[in-house]
Amino acid sequence: MAIRSFERHLRIKNLAPNTISTYVKHLTWFARWAGPVDAAQLTRERMEDYIAHLQATTRPATVANRYRSLQQFFKWLVDEEELDTSPLAKVARPKVPEIPVPVVSDADLQTLLKSVAGKGFEDRRDNAILRLFLDCGVRLDEIGRLAVESLDFDVDQVVVWGKGRRPRIVPFDEKTGQALERYLRERARHSWAGKVFMGDDPDDPREGNHPLWLGARGWLTPSGVYQLVKRRSRDALGKPVHPHQLRHTAAHQHAAAGMSETDLMRIFGWRSSEMPKRYGSSAADERAREAKRRLGLGNRL
Repeated sequence: MAIRSFERHLRIKNLAPNTISTYVKHLTWFARWAGPVDAAQLTRERMEDYIAHLQATTRPATVANRYRSLQQFFKWLVDEEELDTSPLAKVARPKVPEIPVPVVSDADLQTLLKSVAGKGFEDRRDNAILRLFLDCGVRLDEIGRLAVESLDFDVDQVVVWGKGRRPRIVPFDEKTGQALERYLRERARHSWAGKVFMGDDPDDPREGNHPLWLGARGWLTPSGVYQLVKRRSRDALGKPVHPHQLRHTAAHQHAAAGMSETDLMRIFGWRSSEMPKRYGSSAADERAREAKRRLGLGNRL
């Protein structure tokens, strides 16, 4: 079904490798389900059967993601004049019920940070990682691909590469800077400290630089960062906390402190004004109650 040609099209558009890989994976799974059939033979009914199959076997968010991949593929086939219309043209986008991501309480955050307050290499590293998540609200992939050269201690800020390979400058506060500097002193004694990253993605910020996060066996991947956050939180709190929860928590805290929607979008790397509403939405009622108390309008009568 021209998946290889579509993959080339995505590379020409300069999409992130992870995004391309997700599209190709979803299309490959669909091709296996559909069997040996040409794209021109696919009908609306056949696509609705596939969506129904997904809804019976996977989560709503997964169904929506796979729908989006197929939608882009068929749109490309129409643009290439391989199809007159997309078989998904009249298939409604699957709805995803909004399930707010719970923010992490201040008490739990303090307990978690205390658990990494030691002076060893791993404690220094994990403290720096957790503080960057909470202070800067960065994405997992962004923090996982940081280089030492991404940090600027003259002005206390970090350059991260977000979705669409867009660079973003995010300032960090004093305690985060202190945690990073302490980690870097430990990192300098690591056997891989001087090794330079050489991968196959020229837009990876680590390319030709020194990856910031090191583990026992070399460079730490975004997956490695994900696992350490889960392990640290499970050990400290008796329950796992996911990196995305830390991003939601950071968004809630910045919104509660009065940061404007425009500033939130800049700092968190959002292009849609819907995102500030979605992130930290589980704590929106709490913020509304606090705003009501601050106004004290009932006291004016």
